[in-house]
Amino acid sequence: MYICVCRGVTDTAIRDAVRRGADRMRDLKTNLGVSEQCGICACHAKEVLEQALMQKVVAQRHFTHTHSLIRDSA
Repeated sequence: MYICVCRGVTDTAIRDAVRRGADRMRDLKTNLGVSEQCGICACHAKEVLEQALMQKVVAQRHFTHTHSLIRDSA
């Protein structure tokens, strides 16, 4: 889904940016141009950013827990 129509930025692009290390709106603005034109997308972009960051934390915790279980059973 398009988040920023002015720059053609999708929710997928924001999630990809988070996977590459973006963790602030400033990063999205610098790397993707989000909220540089009219600014209407800022709230929705922030929601997608926060969701993606939460998913990243959950995935990292799951990986760490799973890795720990595998290591302990070896």
